[in-house]
Amino acid sequence: MISRFIGLACAIFLVLFIGGQPLQAAAFSTVVIDPGHGAHDFGANRGAFFEKHVALDISRRLERFLRKNGVRTVMTRSTDRFIPLGTRAEIGNRQGRSIFVSVHVNDATRSAAAGLETFYHTSEGQKLAALVQREMLRNASHGGNRGVKYARFKVLRASSRPAILVEAGFASNAGDQRRLRDPRYREALAQSIGVGVLKYRG
Repeated sequence: MISRFIGLACAIFLVLFIGGQPLQAAAFSTVVIDPGHGAHDFGANRGAFFEKHVALDISRRLERFLRKNGVRTVMTRSTDRFIPLGTRAEIGNRQGRSIFVSVHVNDATRSAAAGLETFYHTSEGQKLAALVQREMLRNASHGGNRGVKYARFKVLRASSRPAILVEAGFASNAGDQRRLRDPRYREALAQSIGVGVLKYRG
């Protein structure tokens, strides 16, 4: 009887947890969308191009796509306002059965640096990041592939949910910036992120 109880307990443990994250996270009900920067925090900015605006636009498009597909969403910001990094993660952590997607635009001192990349901090985040990166490359291939990478960004480290941070191109690269100025390209990026999210849910 005792051995059967121990075996059952082990089975329950394996069902509930994998890689330090709840397995049911892959069957999430809410996506927390985090548009980077805001208000006085412009993010990457070149001339009249501001990361905070582009990140918010892509995030709003992502929100619309996910809602059309029956997924509940929560935005860390829906307007041009500043939200501290810790607060962004807290907003995500308050949502049960959720994942966290932070949207940004990259910047570099070298104007040749270009392309799409997605960051993660946990094993579940890595799975989500790989799916999102693949879909972005499939539908926004001119951006170039900078890969899926581990990072210790605060919004990832502080998240108790599977979390990723998407860099949707470089403000400092003429080609990337030109594409990001095009609403059709931002829509393609948003829908690609959304498809990756839906595939993660399986």
